[in-house]
Parts: sequence; structure tokens; C-alpha cells
Amino acid sequence: MNIERDAFINKYNLDVKMIEEFQIDWNKLDDIYYDFIDRREQLDVYSNLLAELLRKHPKVHTVRSRIKDPEHLIAKLIRKIPERKKSKGEDFEFTIENYRTEITDLIGVRVIHIFKEDWKDIHEFISTTWAVKELQVNIREGDSRDIYEEQKIPINYRETGYRSVHYLIEFAPTNELLTAEIQVRTIFEEGYGEIDHLLSYPNNNIPEVLTLNLLMLNRLAGSADEMSSAVKIIKEEWSEMQDSLIAKDNELRKLESRIEKLNIEKQEKDSLVKDIGKIRLESWYTDWSEKSPIFDIKRNLGPNWSTELSSITNNKKTFSNYWSEKSPVFDIKRNLGPNWSTELPSIINNKKILNLSSDSDTSTINKGSKETEQVEVELQSEPKIDEE
Repeated sequence: MNIERDAFINKYNLDVKMIEEFQIDWNKLDDIYYDFIDRREQLDVYSNLLAELLRKHPKVHTVRSRIKDPEHLIAKLIRKIPERKKSKGEDFEFTIENYRTEITDLIGVRVIHIFKEDWKDIHEFISTTWAVKELQVNIREGDSRDIYEEQKIPINYRETGYRSVHYLIEFAPTNELLTAEIQVRTIFEEGYGEIDHLLSYPNNNIPEVLTLNLLMLNRLAGSADEMSSAVKIIKEEWSEMQDSLIAKDNELRKLESRIEKLNIEKQEKDSLVKDIGKIRLESWYTDWSEKSPIFDIKRNLGPNWSTELSSITNNKKTFSNYWSEKSPVFDIKRNLGPNWSTELPSIINNKKILNLSSDSDTSTINKGSKETEQVEVELQSEPKIDEE
């Protein structure tokens, strides 16, 4: 190697007594080092092949691949010797012939995804594309484990808070069967993992104060994952509700168009159009305030909500300005007319304001008109926006 024995031991904080006890042959480690260097270019091609296949999956955000650093390989071999001798016999030693099968992460691929729940689809892809030799979930105590228990995957609780799902897969790009490690984690788990790796690997000789702060960072990363999933759910529900409201508004627009064609007095037409506006707002407020606290006007504006809302709507600020441009459903002044500030409290307080039979404006409608009766029936029977 390009570094002498003692300097290497100090650099990687290796146990000198263990090296002497097991009489580790430094020349054989030297042979493995140069053999691995000779093979790295070919292994790099294979790792890129795996990475490209994984990049094709729609739930994958980023894929990184690497070939193990030669010095890290030798340090790992030295640390593994006691365990290997215990499991395989005192005569065991690492050689040029066996190190490629004994060390399973010579090829490493890391798959990063955005949302925690995306893992299931990526897991399915890996499991059906390659032969999985080993599979293990690494999480911290207290993390949700339901998604992994459903798949009957072994769980390893890590005191350091390290989170990642590890796969050992077999693949054969040539006639040689190779093993590679695939790590799957979220983008926040990746950020924490990189910081932890930089500060504590491979020596694991760090002060307690740093360990405690790393654990705090780990908790923040876990919370960020949960928040990301929550934001995603809010966005999806928001889109569904908006689509529902737009569909509702389109139906009401059709009714407005039909009213314009009725052979009745303008005052009667205006009254029916106003009733449609009330239906539009009543349905919007009832549906959205129940689904999301963001739209609970009374709660968000406080006891003076009526005055505050009047100011917001008149001055074209924030909510009213944005949404009235996005969709006519939210144009409060348009839907309720000049007396909107009086009508709106009725909607918000009672969540039910439409009563055609007692409306003073509609009481003068010619009841004998078949066209008018048909519109009245459609207004009264207009369904609420579908509840989720």
C-alpha cells in the first residue's frame, strides 16, 4: 500500500493488540489492496449499470453509486477478522480468492426518494428485478415500523438513529456472479447519514457532546420526513377539493346561463342568480371549513371576523384577491351582490342560508311559469360537494 503499516493503523484507529493476537499477515492484505485496485474500473462499470436501472423508477429522486475505497476495504478486513475466525474457524484468513465474496459492499448504490411512503414502490421494484440475498431495515427506537412489518422485513434498531433500508442483491452482468449493496433512504435521512458518516466514520472516536447533538439532528430529520408526508397529503386533498368545487361551479354556471334565457322579469332573474351565488358560497364554506382549518374563517380571524373579512375583501388582500382570480367560486362580492357583507355572516354562522320560498325577491316570481319552476327545482335539489 501507499502507506506504511503503523501509519495505517493510526489513521484508521485499529486495535494493535488484536492485529498482533491474530497474527494478521500484512503482505496478504497488501496483495488484496492491489488486486482490488486492478478490478475497480470494471466494478465501476457494473455499479453504473445498477444505478441507471434504478434511476428509471418514477419514485426515485437520486441515485449515487460508488466502489469501495481500497484503504477502507483493508481497514474493514482487519476489523472483520475476529468475527470471521469465530464463525469460520481459527484457520480463516482473507485472501485474493475470497475477499470479493466475503465483503458484500464492494459495489454500493444509494437510492434517495422524497417521501417516506415512496419506499414501498421502490422495494417492490428491487425485489422483482434482482435476487435479494439479505434485507434489513435500520430505524431508531420509536419510529413507525408498520410499513416494514407488513412486508415481514427484519428491523434493526440503531441507537445512533441511523435510518436506511439495506439490500444485498446478486446480479450477473458477465459469467461472474456479483454481490452489491443497495441502500434506500429519504432525502432527509440521506442528509443526516452524510453528516454522521463524515463526523464519525470509520474511527467512531467522537466526544459525547457531538453524539448528543447528532441524535438531536437525527430527530429533526425524522420530523422533517413526517412533515413532508403531511404536506403531500394536504396538497392532494386540496387538489381534490378544488376539482370538486370547479365541477360544482361549472354546473351552477350552466344554471345561470339557462336563467338568462328565461322569459321572466329582470328582477326575478337577478334573484335566481343571487340564489345560485348563495348556493356556491354555502357549499364552498361548509365543505372546506370542515376539511381544513385553513378555511375556518371564524377561527382564523377571531371574534371580529366579520369586520376583518370585510376589510380583506374590500382591499383585495391575500385570500380574497388570490382566490377570486383563480375561481369565481371564491369571488364573494360577485356571488352575493351589493349586500354581500350582510349575507356572508348568515352563511358562516348558519352554514345554510338558501330558502327560496321565503325570499322576498323570489316571492314575486310567476309560479305559473314552467321554466321558472324547473330552475327552482334544480336550485333546491343541487347536491352538496362530495364529502371525502
